[in-house]
Amino acid sequence: MKRLLIPFVCCLLLGSCESSKRPEGLLSEDKMVNVLIDIHLTEGIVSSLPVAYDSSKVLYSLLEKDILKKHQVEDSVFTQSMLYYLQDPSNMEDIYARVVDSLVVRESSEGKLDLF
Repeated sequence: MKRLLIPFVCCLLLGSCESSKRPEGLLSEDKMVNVLIDIHLTEGIVSSLPVAYDSSKVLYSLLEKDILKKHQVEDSVFTQSMLYYLQDPSNMEDIYARVVDSLVVRESSEGKLDLF
């Protein structure tokens, strides 16, 4: 989670110019929540593996591509959507509140997590 915090803050600072018009082709908030849930689950799994940091970065990169493929999202669309949502911190806070709530529910429920 720490690895994503720094890029988010940087993107927030870079994208601080507000635009009243929503660009076309962005992910909906619901789709963004679903993608972020899988990304954070994958990040947690990879970070807990007993492998070298360099290897975990490569593995995470591959798994992230699988996540985007699973959700039928191009990486450029995900990045553009993330930058757009970061322009409005209260909106991004709402999105992440939903992500955290979903992760808590998954953690407390029994059974295996189905990532792919």
